[in-house]
Amino acid sequence: MTSPYDAEDAEGLAHDIEQIRAQLATLTTEAYRPELAEIDRLPTFEIARIMNGDDRSVPSAVAAQLPAIVAAIDATAERMARGGRLVYAGAGTAGRLGVLDASECPPTFNTGPDEVIGLIAGGAEALTHAVEGAEDSAELAVRDLAEIGLGADDTVVGISASGRTPYAMGAVEHARAAGALTIGLSCNSGSALAAAAEHGIEVVVGPELLTGSTRLKAGTAQKLVLNMLSTITMIRLGKTYGNLMVDVRATNTKLRARSRRIISLATGAPDAAVETALTAADGDVKTAILMLLADVDAPTATARLDKANGHLRAALRD
Repeated sequence: MTSPYDAEDAEGLAHDIEQIRAQLATLTTEAYRPELAEIDRLPTFEIARIMNGDDRSVPSAVAAQLPAIVAAIDATAERMARGGRLVYAGAGTAGRLGVLDASECPPTFNTGPDEVIGLIAGGAEALTHAVEGAEDSAELAVRDLAEIGLGADDTVVGISASGRTPYAMGAVEHARAAGALTIGLSCNSGSALAAAAEHGIEVVVGPELLTGSTRLKAGTAQKLVLNMLSTITMIRLGKTYGNLMVDVRATNTKLRARSRRIISLATGAPDAAVETALTAADGDVKTAILMLLADVDAPTATARLDKANGHLRAALRD
């Protein structure tokens, strides 16, 4: 037998579901495409052709948001140059994309484990399994940000295809109140997330091939924007020399080979000189390049890089 409390609770839940259902009906990312109602009856090649055609629209949708993306990147780089961190916060696919981008920064740009952080609603378990109710909790985002010691120099990027996910909203609202830089990345225009953030980026890719499956075009768009955000920020911070990853961390055989190739491409030095410099630089690619280009020893190269805040071009002018 259901108690009055249980009945009241069930009524409240039903009301919440109806509210969310009404919200979803207004979102472009959730729109139904009647022309695809019988897609499951099409030949595989035809489905693939339609899907490929859909995907081609994503880069232009990103291009339309370039001014907003550029403004967010410059603001992020400014904060990170002062010692701030880049923090991604999202649920489901959006959260996984943030964690993916964050996890690729240490080997690519030699960032510390706490410089670029990916937070996903529900924690590590949510990377591979759905965690019930996690994305519906703004309070969980506040707790997660508190655990990493959010500061005013940090940048928090809330990621949500719908632009209404409570976890992403909670992260952005809390971060902005704390004085951190905030970016809201969504795939619907006029989103609550963009409005809550200092920098709103709304990449409108339109309805999905499968209704509401925002791991498709919306996920691709978010990945492209996150690629730009982290990569260009790192370029601004001096983590590259031209288009060479001079801060690469050689953690495996492939990356050790890439390190030597980068030094060779940057300096034109013969293999023997590359090996000598890399050994003297204790494996640091940027130091080895400066040694070879400026004809200085490792301690001098290190000191010049420190003075230039890690910017190789500036160290070369020293």
